Amino acid sequence: MLTVSAAAQAQQLARPERISGRPDLNGIWQALNTAYWNLEGHSAEALKDFWQLGAIGAIPAGQSVVRGGTIPYLPEALAKRNENRAKWPAADPEAKCYMLGVPRVTYHNFPFQIFQGNGDLLMVYPFAATNRVIYMRDHSELPVDSWMGRSNGTWEGDVLVVTTTGLNGQQWLDRAGNHYTNKLKVTERFTLLGLNHIWYEATLDDALTYSRPWTIEMPLYRSIEKNAQLLEHKCVSFTDMLLYQDLLQNRK
Repeated sequence: MLTVSAAAQAQQLARPERISGRPDLNGIWQALNTAYWNLEGHSAEALKDFWQLGAIGAIPAGQSVVRGGTIPYLPEALAKRNENRAKWPAADPEAKCYMLGVPRVTYHNFPFQIFQGNGDLLMVYPFAATNRVIYMRDHSELPVDSWMGRSNGTWEGDVLVVTTTGLNGQQWLDRAGNHYTNKLKVTERFTLLGLNHIWYEATLDDALTYSRPWTIEMPLYRSIEKNAQLLEHKCVSFTDMLLYQDLLQNRK
């Protein structure tokens, strides 16, 4: 155990590789928390509508990843959050295999992969076969809103800063119904800590939903397994009854 511990410490203290003078973020990363259930602090809870699952289907308790603890909703937006929560899971875009949007796709309970070279970056996500380009030179905007929006990046010293706009506002932030509109601007910061950790921050600014900008923060962990790789999760075929229930029932 002492040998393993010493080796791990040496690996963490080693200087990470650099690409064109910038930190090398290449690799498979994952958030290991309960933010995908609820960004705010929450207790463990049974899923009463899915009692057959017992403890397997229970919502795990989790601490808030919101700086300051709670999301600063405007009153009408808070009511919308509560309405969303009451309609979960059927109303959750995740259940329908829609692209998760930014920032939810980063702390979803699937890993994701960063590909970094000398120009634009690519982030690939197994859920719903999603990917997004981080444009490092062409900082234009989308002509129409989309599920993943437009992500433009820049380096501030050794920190990758990504600004995303043009989201269609139909996404949720988690399974607790937290949400935003298509006026959202997300500013993400990826800070490499040693070889195997990224400190991730995302500031959300949407004057139609929140009383002020607010920030989430968490570590991302590198997959260090031998031959680590992403596996596809093409989930569209799992949602037929949810999306087309009326049509399928009428065919019988």
